[in-house]
Amino acid sequence: MSIPVFRRPKPTGRLELYAWFFMRFSGIVLILLVLGHLVLVHLISNVGTIDYDFVVARYKAPFWRFYDLLMVILAMLHGVNGAKIIIDDYVHPRGWRVLSLATLYLVTLVFLIVGTATILVFRG
Repeated sequence: MSIPVFRRPKPTGRLELYAWFFMRFSGIVLILLVLGHLVLVHLISNVGTIDYDFVVARYKAPFWRFYDLLMVILAMLHGVNGAKIIIDDYVHPRGWRVLSLATLYLVTLVFLIVGTATILVFRG
């Protein structure tokens, strides 16, 4: 008895190539952003001083809002791209794949909106 082998169709167009490049680019940028965040916020600053007032003081400079927003957006899109690849590789029935991807994209949109709104609308 042979086990059926499911093969997904080869991607057409350049979208998969761009997604591949995005994963490499965003991964490198995320490493730099997260290490910078770790050093500046958690190592240089005393962890005991990180509270609401610390965030208010930090977010008075637009640079830190942009920094955190870039980190949130890149992390979400990087993670979603990876999850999409996993879904494409392991979810074979077309209906389940469509449902999985639709759910993934909907949850991503909600989290991006909430994360972006939190960073941009925050007032101290």
